[in-house]
Amino acid sequence: MLAYSLKKLLQLVVTTIGVVTLVFFAMRLIPGDAAAAMAGDTLSGAALERLRDQMGLNDPLIVQFWTFVRSLLVLDLGRTLTTNLPVSDLIMSAAPITLLIAIATIILAIAIAIPLGTMAAFMAHKGHKTLDNMITGLAMIIDLMPSFWTALVFLLIFSLTLGWFPASGPISWDDPYTIVMRLALPILVLSLSQVAILARMTRTAVLEVLSEDYVRTARAMGWSELRVLFRHALKNAALPIVTVVGLSFGNLLNGTIIVEAIFTIPGVGTVLINGINSRDYQLVQVLMIFYAMLFVFINFATDILYRALDPRVKF
Repeated sequence: MLAYSLKKLLQLVVTTIGVVTLVFFAMRLIPGDAAAAMAGDTLSGAALERLRDQMGLNDPLIVQFWTFVRSLLVLDLGRTLTTNLPVSDLIMSAAPITLLIAIATIILAIAIAIPLGTMAAFMAHKGHKTLDNMITGLAMIIDLMPSFWTALVFLLIFSLTLGWFPASGPISWDDPYTIVMRLALPILVLSLSQVAILARMTRTAVLEVLSEDYVRTARAMGWSELRVLFRHALKNAALPIVTVVGLSFGNLLNGTIIVEAIFTIPGVGTVLINGINSRDYQLVQVLMIFYAMLFVFINFATDILYRALDPRVKF
């Protein structure tokens, strides 16, 4: 376990270096810079160059890169180029909303998809193809719908037409009702694609173990089908399902960027898009590292969970 953890830590360091380098230079390939975005049409020529000097944008790229890396090494996330606000403060204010959306989405998806996929596998095992085909076909159709399209349709129907949910507005942690109403549609939109993926994976994994000897033995002992299905078959099919859940949670963070922009949610995704539009290098670089580290941590937690589900798993 210790050797595995050290190996993962080394991979984390390599991943961090790669993300820092890639994001730093990729951002500077985008036309324009923070100074030009701030100045707009009001400054040009010498005045614009003086602004770039003040922001350190005229320094050689290697100097800018080393300055950024050196600040990360001392855990100094710096300040935004455009507003001079601490990047850490922006992340601390926006991250809870994004994490709440992601966690609520994955919980809802698991609560719906795993029983649905398990029952589909049971129906297929028993030869009831009609219901199994309906569940599988519906999951495939939902999986084909992009999140941005689903978000726009839900926004049009449930917010603008029916008026059930607000299309925009502030989010206050002191008002739980407002939080629920503002985040209900984003969570529902994101959970649809996760349900489709998890249901199909659960069906496949459970169907593979329903013909195993221990399942037949459990039936021979007189246990009910539901007990056999959920206590034995689902438990022994859990490893591939956990893998998909871990990967889905990581990919879900990417989906929150688009959904937050559509529903005007003040999360990390909105902050990231604003930073890209304003060419705020410091802000975008730190946020991309935040996403990368969170993704790596989730993968590591998924691997640890393997051992809890099946002690036979060796790292």
